[in-house]
Amino acid sequence: MFAPPGTGYDRAITVFSPDGRLFQVEYALEAVRRGTTAIGIKSNEGVVLAVEKHVLSLQEPESVEKVFMVDDHIGAAIAGLTGDARVLVDQARLSAQINKLTYDEPIGVEALARQIGDYKQWCTQHAGIRPFGVSLLMAGADGLGTHLYLTDPSGTYWSYKAGAIGAGGQTAREILQKEYKDDITLDDCITLAVKILSKVIEEEFEPSKVEIAVIRKETGKFEYLSLDEIKSYMEKVKE
Repeated sequence: MFAPPGTGYDRAITVFSPDGRLFQVEYALEAVRRGTTAIGIKSNEGVVLAVEKHVLSLQEPESVEKVFMVDDHIGAAIAGLTGDARVLVDQARLSAQINKLTYDEPIGVEALARQIGDYKQWCTQHAGIRPFGVSLLMAGADGLGTHLYLTDPSGTYWSYKAGAIGAGGQTAREILQKEYKDDITLDDCITLAVKILSKVIEEEFEPSKVEIAVIRKETGKFEYLSLDEIKSYMEKVKE
C-alpha cells in the first residue's frame, strides 16, 4: 500500500516514499508551476529570454527582476521562488568568474548549466536542507553556438530549442510547438515570445509587466530590451 503525502514521507528530503518518490522535490516542482511564466527561444542568430512580471500597485517595476545577467554571454530567466533564484544566480556568477580566472576564457553554457544542476541535486539528498523551489532557463552563446538549457529542482538539466516554465508554461509550450521553426530569426523569436506573453498574462498587457533579454551570437553579449523596444514589439503583435 502506497502512502500519500502527509503520512511522514514528506517530512525529510532524504526519505523516499514506498513508491520511490521524494515529495519535497515534487512540492518544489509545484512552486515552479505556480510561478510567473518564463519563455526561452533559440535561433541560429541568438537566444531570447522573456518573462512575465507581477508588479504591485505601489511597487517600482524596476525592482522586480525575473531575468538575470549571469556573465557577459549568459543569462537566466526564472519561475518559482525569487529568493532561491537569487542564490542560484549568485552561485552561477561565482562559477563563471572562477572559470574565467582559472582558464582565462568564458565558461561554456552547458558546463554552467551542469554545475547549477549538480548544486540543485546536492540539495535533494542531504538532511537539514530543502530543494530549491525554482527552475532556471539558462541561455547563452559560446564557441559551440547558441544554447538554451532548463534546470529543475531535482537537479536535472535539458537542452531545448524553445521552452517555457511557470503558471502559463503549458499554454506557452503549445504555441511554441505550433509556431517554432528551426530557421526562425532572432527578431521573430522576440515577436513570438511577446505574442505568447500576451496570451498568458491575464492583466493589462503593458511593457512594465514584461522583461526581455537577448544574447546575440554575433556579439556574444547579454543585453536587456528597453521599455520602448518592448512596446514596439507589442504593437507589432497587435497588428
